Amino acid sequence: MHDHHHTLGPSESGSVVLDLGGDSGALIIHTGRDLHGREIEISRVDRDEPRTHSAVRERHVRDGVVHSAVYPDLAAGLYTVWWDDTTPAGAISVTGGAIAEFVWPASSPQGVD
Repeated sequence: MHDHHHTLGPSESGSVVLDLGGDSGALIIHTGRDLHGREIEISRVDRDEPRTHSAVRERHVRDGVVHSAVYPDLAAGLYTVWWDDTTPAGAISVTGGAIAEFVWPASSPQGVD
């Protein structure tokens, strides 16, 4: 996760545009409200590219309120979701034309305090 914290208002239903199709997909990381405002970093497993990040926001959706980070325009491939600067929280495959979903772990990975 990025070290800085954002104060962000909620996003309303329909306020996020996802660019899906061809080799472009999207990722949603579902979290608890305790991560509101924190940035979660992801990176491609097979490429030496800088990490990208998105802030966890309160999102008002048809079924209520959820907290998530959204990555709207990702090249298809395997991504690492980072717990912190050095520890992966997991991996997720993004497919072109689809939305991948990752659930943030309820507890820290083994070896992390």
